[in-house]
Amino acid sequence: MVPTRFSWPYGGRQVFLSGSFDGWTERIPMTLVEGSSTIFQTICNLAPGYHQYKFLVDGVWRHDQQHTVVTDELGIVNNVIFVRPPELASLILPLEMSRSGMDVDNGVHLHTASLSGDVQQVPAEHIPVGDFDELRHWLLMLLSRYTAYELLPQSGKVFAISVKLPVKQAFNIMYEQGLAVMPLWDDCLGEISGMLTASDFIMILRELHTHGSTLTSEELEVHSVSAWKEWKLQLRGESRGTQRALILAGPHESLRDVASKIVHNEICSIPVINRFPGDGSCHQLLHLACLPGILKYICGHFRHSPGLLPLLQQPVYRIPIGTWVREIDQSSGPSLMVLRANAPLNLALNLLLQANISAIPIVDENGSLLDVYSRSDIMALANGEAYACIHLDQTSMHQALQIGYQTNGTSTGTRRCHTCLRSDSFLDILERLSDPAVRRLIVIEPHTQRVEGVISLRDVFSFFLD
Repeated sequence: MVPTRFSWPYGGRQVFLSGSFDGWTERIPMTLVEGSSTIFQTICNLAPGYHQYKFLVDGVWRHDQQHTVVTDELGIVNNVIFVRPPELASLILPLEMSRSGMDVDNGVHLHTASLSGDVQQVPAEHIPVGDFDELRHWLLMLLSRYTAYELLPQSGKVFAISVKLPVKQAFNIMYEQGLAVMPLWDDCLGEISGMLTASDFIMILRELHTHGSTLTSEELEVHSVSAWKEWKLQLRGESRGTQRALILAGPHESLRDVASKIVHNEICSIPVINRFPGDGSCHQLLHLACLPGILKYICGHFRHSPGLLPLLQQPVYRIPIGTWVREIDQSSGPSLMVLRANAPLNLALNLLLQANISAIPIVDENGSLLDVYSRSDIMALANGEAYACIHLDQTSMHQALQIGYQTNGTSTGTRRCHTCLRSDSFLDILERLSDPAVRRLIVIEPHTQRVEGVISLRDVFSFFLD
């Protein structure tokens, strides 16, 4: 039997799954994915072969038009899935860790990992290289044909804050708006001059809790964002007055160029700015382009390219993307970084910055997933003066997660991260990552919940643009 994930991403109050795999006799309840109000899922153990299935949504039988369908002689339309037999490679789960792959510090286990941009090459020799090349060629042609204008919403707001605002007030605004990045407006220059990010807040927290630092909590209430940017240059050993060029995109730039700028500069979003002809000083901030928006645009075109479906329906573990827990017999290569719940918060912050990763899975003593701590989660400490009331070296990851639960009004112990199985199709992974609320998927073993890997948006686009 093969664990197989089914999903219904179109919302509803009650959703059930029924299929030919049990003779259409059962209505299997589906549950909402953590952190989503529209995506329902369930996992079934199916025998290899073809199976038809359908969804019962609020009492109405429906099929998913975005996936393969068949029509019988009575005109009834059902979805169909082909479950591949488990191969030996898929049975060797990358769960066991060699002792050489672990560092132990004060009883806290830290699995050594690679940078988030690195890719663990999951064996995929049975998929011809030409298939990957065909997919990449199709994608690059599509992304080169369309421009950043395609990403602009019909209506909406784009927030920007003044560089004159006090640092504390700026981060409070980011927290209240639920944003991990905001453009900075410079009145003197009359333009967007930079971005304020969660990484800035992490650097400030580290400075506040560094012995001998001249930065104090009181100074955050009076020092402007521009003053912090100058301070940041000093921390990096750069001369005052040095200003890094803002990475931006014009509305007429191709989606390929926009995606390349985001991936190669290791940023999460890029401002789309319209410069009016003949007036270089007049700029209009149109949008903050990000990878989920581009991926959603790509997914909307898959239905018109049936030739790509055989590759897109492959299990994701056969596609060379993501960062994976190293197998016990592997002595080298990138592997996943995870932290125990008793690890100190300052260790997580150091790793987020120094290893340049966006999130770290938090696991229990058995390696089972508890939750994920990401750069954006640190913004919960910007609520009031929470940042001034904690000690980074004494606050555990468990306590940091509790702060996030309380700040966001989430029930204690409710996991906020999004998970998937290594057997999920590549297409399903792409569609789920196109949701702006899903920045990454944690690959878990369905029975033990042990972490097997992480697939991020950056992993996907690094694969696309390779």
